[in-house]
Amino acid sequence: MAKSVVTFHYTLRNKEGHLLDSSTGGEPIAFLEGGGQIIDGLEEALLGKPAGEKMQVEVVAARAYGERDASLVRKVKRGQLPVDELKLGDMFQTGNDRHAPVVTVTAIEGDDVTLDANHPLAGVDLVFDTEIIGVREATQEEIAHGHVHGAGGHHHH
Repeated sequence: MAKSVVTFHYTLRNKEGHLLDSSTGGEPIAFLEGGGQIIDGLEEALLGKPAGEKMQVEVVAARAYGERDASLVRKVKRGQLPVDELKLGDMFQTGNDRHAPVVTVTAIEGDDVTLDANHPLAGVDLVFDTEIIGVREATQEEIAHGHVHGAGGHHHH
C-alpha cells in the first residue's frame, strides 16, 4: 500500500487557549505516514486530507504525549546532578545517549531536587490549528528509512 508524505503548518494551544508552539513563519512540518514522527492523534486527523485543507484538531492527552506518570517524578540529592547552577524549570538529559530521558527540575528544597521525566505536555489536551501545504506519495527510499527526505524532512549527508 502506498504511504503518504504530508506537509503542514500548525499552531498549537492548550484547551485554555495559551499558545504553546507554532510553525508559522518557519518551515512547514513534513511527516511520513506511520513513521511515528508526530503524535498519533494529529497524524490520524491529517491523513487522507487534501492540500489546502485547514482544520482544528483536538487531541486528548492519551493520544498526544500520554497521561502524567507519577513514577517518573523523583527526588534526588543536589550533589548527584551534573550541573552547578540549578533553577526551577531547568531541563537536562540524564545521560550521554541521545535517547536518554530529559528531566525538568520541578522543585528545589534545600539539598533535595525534584526531577520530572514526564514530557512537558504529558497530561495536557492539545488543540492544533492546521493547514495542509502538500500531500504526495512517499518514495521507496523514504519508506525504507522510515522518514521524509528533502525539504521539511531528514537530510542524509
